[in-house]
This record gives sequence, structure tokens and C-alpha cells, in this order.
Amino acid sequence: MVPASDEVTWTSTINDVDFSTTIESNSILLDILRNKGGSLGTKRGCDLGTCGCCTVLVDGIPKLSCLTLAKEVEGCEITTVEGLSIGHHLHPIQETFAEYGGSQCGFCTPGFLVVISALLDENPKPNESQIKTAIEGNLCRCTGYQQIVDSVKAASEIMVNNMKIKDSTAPQSDPHPGFK
Repeated sequence: MVPASDEVTWTSTINDVDFSTTIESNSILLDILRNKGGSLGTKRGCDLGTCGCCTVLVDGIPKLSCLTLAKEVEGCEITTVEGLSIGHHLHPIQETFAEYGGSQCGFCTPGFLVVISALLDENPKPNESQIKTAIEGNLCRCTGYQQIVDSVKAASEIMVNNMKIKDSTAPQSDPHPGFK
């Protein structure tokens, strides 16, 4: 018999919200985010670290949540695909993925969006080679990748021309009237 793992208190900041819960000491971050943190956009794909569907940002750096023990990132700032939006406004890469067909079935999309947002934060004007290098750890079976690359280029233009939307104090558009 395998002994049960210890239960420990785990705290972190998930999408700018302080979060604390009790977890098993050997829990993986993916399970905590989905089952306790409510971040259902973080997908379980391969459980081997080869598809990129579970990618999240840990202190701004892309990490595969299926290979990360939760206790390794305790106290860190974790951003999932749900945390990329700016209030009621989509992140430019979310907008351009929809406009340029960067997602088709959508299963891999959250991992791509998270990785690309990190790329654009680090390098707002990447060339095609840099884009391809950034997304090489993410698998897509639907798009053929060109639509994804085109989406990144378009998002880059939006971000460069708007001088980093996240830093802007004025909203880019009015929120939908149904949101409060």
C-alpha cells in the first residue's frame, strides 16, 4: 500500500486574486487550478509535458502545470488564460486569435494564448522565427500554425500601436452593458 500524502495549506495569487486552500502535498498545479481554483481554461492534454495545453504563467514565465508540483509554486503569481483579459476587454492575442482563425477546435488555444502573451510582454515586436520558437512547445492538430503566427503578428501591431494596452488608463471600448 502507498501511504496517503499529507494535507497542507497552499496559498498563491491566481489571476490577481489571493487564493488559499488545503491540498495533498504531492498535488500537481493543473489539478489545483482546475479543481479548486476554478480555472477550467487550463486544459489537461497529454499529462506528459508534450502538448502545451496546460501552460500557465508563474511569475510571468510559461510553465507546464501538468509537470509542476503545486508546492513548488506556492506564493507565486499564477496567470491562466482567464487572467489575460484586461477587465472586460480581451487581451490583443485573444482578439486576433478569433479574427485570424488562430483557434479552430479550441482545445489547445489556452496554452497558445498564455505562451504568446508572455512572448509579447517580453518582445512586443517578434519576428516570425521568434514567434515559431516561442510556440514550438504547443501542439495544434487543426490550424497548420500559419493562422497562429498571423494572429501573433496582428496582436503585436495592436500592442505596439496602443503603447501596451495594460498600461492605459482609458478603456479601449465600453464593456458589454450586461456586465457590472
